[in-house]
Amino acid sequence: MTTQMSPLEPYFQGTAVQPPPPAQIRILIVDDHRTFAELLTDSLNREPDLCSVGSANDVASGIAACLELRPDVVVMDYHLPDGSGLVAAAAILARAPQTRIVILTGDPALEALEQAAAIGVCAFLPKDGSLATVLDTLRHARIGGFIVHPSLVSLLSARRRQHNDEIPFPELTKRELAVLRLMGEGSDVRANSKTLGISENTCRGYVKSILGKLGAHSQLEAVVIATRLGLVPAQHV
Repeated sequence: MTTQMSPLEPYFQGTAVQPPPPAQIRILIVDDHRTFAELLTDSLNREPDLCSVGSANDVASGIAACLELRPDVVVMDYHLPDGSGLVAAAAILARAPQTRIVILTGDPALEALEQAAAIGVCAFLPKDGSLATVLDTLRHARIGGFIVHPSLVSLLSARRRQHNDEIPFPELTKRELAVLRLMGEGSDVRANSKTLGISENTCRGYVKSILGKLGAHSQLEAVVIATRLGLVPAQHV
């Protein structure tokens, strides 16, 4: 008895089914330094999982390009000719909240970091940092996360020392240190309370105590101070 073979069977016999290629991360560059933008564009387009969809050179054109091109990630200079990159970031996220934004700067200020975190920016990096760091951050930036490069934390800490040299801080309790380290990992009060097995109100009380003891006005500032003191690792704040 002869077995009939389907016309499709020879095609599949001995042929490995290739998985679809990974989707590329589409990136818009907003920077008024043309050479920098061109070099970054070339670098992005050499990566198999990244691609540049265009560039803009100021706040107005950056917002317009983002709304038109709908990139996954925007890498944006903090200082632009017609204003702050944070102004552009706020406008973009108000209209396209799924966009991930990475800010580059060579002159950070604590107020800028706090504003960026409040707006929903995903990362703050030094503009003179390594290309590998920029590419890695573009791949891993996530909505709800906030990455600050250790060099910027160190610079902010050095500036604070100039204004508050040798200021003694009261010792933190073991529980306050635990809350502080979780704050340094970017966790919010709800997540921290679950991790520590305490109520949210109790956790907020610890946060308030930490801010008071460190002389900080926000959780981000507390983590910057704690990083300088060696209480939390200098990785992400």
